[in-house]
Amino acid sequence: MIPMFTKFFANTMAAGLCALMSPGLLAQQEAQKDTHPNALVNLDLKELMNIEITSVSRRPERLSDAAASIFVISGDDIRRSGATNLPEALRLAPALHVVQISASSYTVSARGFISSSSNKLLVLIDGRVIYTPFFAGVFWDVQDVVLEDVDRIEVISGPGGTLWGVNAVNGIINIITRSAKNTQGELLAAVAGNRERNGTIRSGDDAGVNGGYRIYGKYADRSRTETANGTLKDDAVHRGQVGFRADWERAADQFMLLGNAYKGSEGQPPPGTIATNAKFTLGVIQVSGWNLTSHWKRTLGIGSTITVQGYIDRTERTVPPTFAETLNIADLQFLHTLRQSKHSIAWGAEYRYGMDRVRNSPYVAFLPARLNQKWIALFAQDEIALRKGVRLSLGARSERNDYTGYEFLPNVRLAWNAAPDHLLWTAASRTVRAPSRFDHDVFVPGSPPFLLTGGSSVISEVANVYELGYRGQPVSSITFSATVFHSIYDHLRTQEIAPSRTSLFFANGMKGTASGVEMWGAYQASQRWRLSAGFNGLTTHFELKPGSSDTAGLAAQKGRDAKQSWRLRSSLDLPRQCEFDITARRVSALAAPVVPAYSAVDLRFGWKAHRGTEISVTGRNLFGKGHGEFADVSTRTEIGRSVFISYVSRFGRGS
Repeated sequence: MIPMFTKFFANTMAAGLCALMSPGLLAQQEAQKDTHPNALVNLDLKELMNIEITSVSRRPERLSDAAASIFVISGDDIRRSGATNLPEALRLAPALHVVQISASSYTVSARGFISSSSNKLLVLIDGRVIYTPFFAGVFWDVQDVVLEDVDRIEVISGPGGTLWGVNAVNGIINIITRSAKNTQGELLAAVAGNRERNGTIRSGDDAGVNGGYRIYGKYADRSRTETANGTLKDDAVHRGQVGFRADWERAADQFMLLGNAYKGSEGQPPPGTIATNAKFTLGVIQVSGWNLTSHWKRTLGIGSTITVQGYIDRTERTVPPTFAETLNIADLQFLHTLRQSKHSIAWGAEYRYGMDRVRNSPYVAFLPARLNQKWIALFAQDEIALRKGVRLSLGARSERNDYTGYEFLPNVRLAWNAAPDHLLWTAASRTVRAPSRFDHDVFVPGSPPFLLTGGSSVISEVANVYELGYRGQPVSSITFSATVFHSIYDHLRTQEIAPSRTSLFFANGMKGTASGVEMWGAYQASQRWRLSAGFNGLTTHFELKPGSSDTAGLAAQKGRDAKQSWRLRSSLDLPRQCEFDITARRVSALAAPVVPAYSAVDLRFGWKAHRGTEISVTGRNLFGKGHGEFADVSTRTEIGRSVFISYVSRFGRGS
């Protein structure tokens, strides 16, 4: 059945490509623009510049007024990209560097510091922070949402420590799903291809007069990948997830409650796999968890609100033969925004408590194995209207953690609307990455004598960041954003030789700088054709501080970031309810690990068969022999061609 559909859509896509060569096509599109329900004309660039965001100042503001380097990925952008998981959707953000390491493992970074455990990026899903204090990064293999329910993803490149806390060093990713009131009816979505199979069922309805709810279940299955020499990796993925969301509104109050639970298994490629037989692999990683988030907001007046949010997040991960961890986190936040004369103020407090339980092994240990931690923060920011079109933002945060005590995170921003639809802004910020358990408590092997003794004296990594940016709409058909930045890092983590010369330990023996430019823009070529592009350039310099001997760490830090990357995207609405999207991107080479530069081209052809039903064919990495994105060539995944068919149907009120 699948080959028949594949042949049919391949022929249809070829016919569409032939039609593109016809001089009369655009004229035909213009004549039919009123009959296409999702024509790009309904989302013109002016409206996109004025969409409401919340990540920059923690209060609603227009994208065009935000004094930060921010890119918004809309739900429709995700749909038209053909993305099947969150990391693939994040490739749409020009400022992010997304690399795939295996079938299930990704890493995401901004402004450098890419690694298998990128630790300078704060990520949230509906207000719940998903970075783990285990290593201060994100386990992307277990972060999943129903992509059809995503309203937008707000991506800030640059620091956000004042309002969001430690670890928001080089960027913030805020994933926001749609209200349950806007996802009524039933949804059925399925993906079938040569590398993955996914399925989602979701149902939503009213919950009283002023509320709504939805429940969902989804399953993901990804095939084993292979290395450049054709060796199969034991990294297949099987994972299921269920969840719900409910929203209510009454008078000045809004309330949200959502929860998710997941369980899955992932093959663990070398060096993790330790033995196999005909029935099972001893190195299989087991993952499971659940979370519950509640959110209450009361509007007190124009520009004045009180918000209280709490969540509980439980994660379990067993990684043989090294460790098994169970982590429970409880978080409570309070936020008050208000406007008084020329001031727009946001202030609040946060309390987080974590209970980490590790089952150690002969190979590695986290000591103590049972650890309770707490984080306490108080923050405030005031945006002052100095005069018409000129705004000054002053903010600071004091946050305490159990490893380094109190951290002070200030920032100052100045924004100037030089003319209508033109914003110039500049900012200076101080932010930190606090130590994680991996920095402080890891010992190798699991019992004495140790070769690695953790970092009992490790302190926070510090970044002082300076930015200058522009965002505007020079003409009605073009939007453009550009930011230049210079970051000064100190106390970066190193691995040092102990005075006894019989073991290693973690310290803070490196410093460095990163300077760069990030640009993106969009051009509305016609009512039905939009072009967009993005470019990143990065220059780094790192050096060891006196007394450090970590030359290997220095070489790795110098070579792990791409110096340049760019991407181009074309989105075209065709006649007869069809869409055609092309995405091309190129990433320059890495020196450590050695990864050649690569280019990738993705195509998607979509057809709205009838109201509420869409069928599409997506091809990824269609040209070339494949490429690797990270890790040593002997073990890294070679990402080759993949083709899959997607089917989405909406029934009832949601259609």
